[in-house]
Amino acid sequence: MSPLTATVSAPDAALRAAHQAWATRRTLVLLVPSLAVAALLLVTYLGWPPLQPAVLVAGTVAAAGLGWLLWRIWQCPLEQVARRLNRLHPELEDSAGLLLRPGTSLNLLEQLQQERLLTRLPQLSAAGPLLPVRVKGPMLIAATVLVLAALAWWQRPNGSAPVGAAPGKPVPVRFENQSALPASAARILETRLWVVPPAYTRRPALAPTEASFRCMQGSRVRWTVRVSRVGKTPPLLELGRRQVRLRPVPGRPTEFVAEATLTASTLYRLRFVGQVSEEYAIEVQPDQAPTIRLITPKAYTLVEFGRPPQVAVRAQLQDDFGLTRARLVATIAQGQGEAVKFREVATDLSAALRGQPTTISVQHLLRLPALGLTYGDEVYFYLQAWDNHQQLTRSDTYLVQWEDTTVQESALDVSLGVNAKPAYFRSQRQIIIDTEKLLAEQAGLPAPTLLERANGIGFDQKILRMRYGKFLGEEADESIGGATRPPVADEPAEEPGLGSVVAEDHTEAESATTPKLADGHSADDGHDHGHTPPSPDAPAGAALTAELMEPYMHRHDDSETADFLEPAVKAKLQAVLSQMWEAELRLRTGRPREALPFEYRALRLLKQVQQQTRAYVKKAGFTPPPMPEATTRLTGDLAGTAAPRLRRQVDAPPRQPVVRAALRVLAQLREQDRPAGAAAALDQAGQELARVALQKPGRYLGALRELRRLSTALRAGQPIAEPALPGIERALTELLPSAPVTPPHPPGPGNRLARRYLQELSR
Repeated sequence: MSPLTATVSAPDAALRAAHQAWATRRTLVLLVPSLAVAALLLVTYLGWPPLQPAVLVAGTVAAAGLGWLLWRIWQCPLEQVARRLNRLHPELEDSAGLLLRPGTSLNLLEQLQQERLLTRLPQLSAAGPLLPVRVKGPMLIAATVLVLAALAWWQRPNGSAPVGAAPGKPVPVRFENQSALPASAARILETRLWVVPPAYTRRPALAPTEASFRCMQGSRVRWTVRVSRVGKTPPLLELGRRQVRLRPVPGRPTEFVAEATLTASTLYRLRFVGQVSEEYAIEVQPDQAPTIRLITPKAYTLVEFGRPPQVAVRAQLQDDFGLTRARLVATIAQGQGEAVKFREVATDLSAALRGQPTTISVQHLLRLPALGLTYGDEVYFYLQAWDNHQQLTRSDTYLVQWEDTTVQESALDVSLGVNAKPAYFRSQRQIIIDTEKLLAEQAGLPAPTLLERANGIGFDQKILRMRYGKFLGEEADESIGGATRPPVADEPAEEPGLGSVVAEDHTEAESATTPKLADGHSADDGHDHGHTPPSPDAPAGAALTAELMEPYMHRHDDSETADFLEPAVKAKLQAVLSQMWEAELRLRTGRPREALPFEYRALRLLKQVQQQTRAYVKKAGFTPPPMPEATTRLTGDLAGTAAPRLRRQVDAPPRQPVVRAALRVLAQLREQDRPAGAAAALDQAGQELARVALQKPGRYLGALRELRRLSTALRAGQPIAEPALPGIERALTELLPSAPVTPPHPPGPGNRLARRYLQELSR
């Protein structure tokens, strides 16, 4: 009889059957993703050896969680099962709880309802499970976990094989006197090597084909040795000064394995029941740090006035295995003297290093205003790069300076030097600033206002042009722009400048009592007026005197002789006036955008004149010349800075007696003489030779093998191979320091008279 058709004496049997069916289906559905998780943990444990401890912990936690869930499923109370049935099946009329009560405690109405439930439950069970279980969600989780397991196995580090596997082909390892052993003796049949590079190199594991090989620093090397039969002791690996015993492989009694992580070059050999192999070299190659090569800019960059205040930085980064991070560090220097402030700004450039490339070019634009720089400030920057082994490389420091055209000369500079040129640069710079401001506001200004402001800037350009014209002997022309210039009587007197060395900035107001000449010059203006004719009453020698003074007179009617400037300076000043005139013409006609290039060229020419005509006069004491930072900074010129070197004769290293004793033994062996302790002397010399073989294995490793073979033959009383002795002697002789060179004695005189003469001289 089915539990769902139980009698009234056991009405809860129907609920127990429904719960058991639901628990069985729920358990099966839960086991599917659990098995997928178990597969993921197993793949991770086998394919990722460094994560084995974490996998064990995760597996323990997952097993405990699975057991707790299964306990909750099978120990679910029947009251909860009844509530779920009432919620899922409205036909039960919320009366499933009556099945948990015995029939003796029910009234007549409750007994009738209980009988109805026992009749409906088989009908609902035939239509489908009373308590359905969701299958789609767990199956999706299981599929996702299986995909992760496949990816974990596919991306396992370097395809490392499980312990005990012997991938690759056997490498040839030679043993001393192995052929003389009986056939039944235990011996090493084959040796296999397996090298797993570090994970950050992203290189696959490899099986060397030779016993001497190269590997990366931090590689894990596995030696798998198969013997003919098990001896009393397992094989022994002599790795440098360490001795590592090979452990047996589970399930393979004749195979032994040993693993070691190598950080430096070393020699190794195998020992087994008295058999010793030749020494083989392992060359460990360290990981190189990244390299940085800056293509632009130069070591010193000057951003001139009027040029875009930005510098393009382009560098090439390179590493042997991959780059992970790069950044640009800029140190901003603001202020002058003791008020200089420094601020550091770091910019990350790692966005271009996705995928860990080995070679890449990075670019960055240094925007000086965005960094907070202004005229006269400097920025020092350098690049940093990290590889995937977290090795850091820093480039040299580069300097970018924003040119400052507003620097004023101090009073001390006025007394030390003579500046024979006009330098009203602040006004020309202000004209450029006003023009750029007008261009920025041009779109929102009406045409009359634009023309009025442009005409005002043109008038300022005219005043500045006339000031520079004075130094070329030009007279003031009041007809140009006279309609817009106020009368001369209404103009206030200019105040003398305080921070410039130019003539117009230090011009004092003329006194009202100073007499004026007919041409507008005063009688005490500091120069002669050669155009004044001599009086008829002048003495007879006046004409000759006037002729002699002619080269030194200042004539206002000739612009070519009205000043004492050099021709090159005069030509540049005339070009300045020409550029100012072109700018003024376009400003007066309301075309400020066309006038701006001429204003910039005028300012650049003025700056060249300032640098060309500057002259200094030594006042007192010694004034050192300024350092040419633009040509000497970061050039690497170390002339005169070399540190003194102390040289001394170092005594010979203590390995000489051992090497010399071995050479004496080899000399005796050439004469067919076997001295006592010859094998021990050769072994001691072999230790010194092994140290050198670590650095140059191709040069000394062969001699070391012959030395080991000769020592073994001496101990066993076997005949020695004389052809190998010259190679061993040559290698040991190279270990000795070179003998000091003694000057040869000059040949003595040939005849007796010359010898007698030299003897008398030496008394």
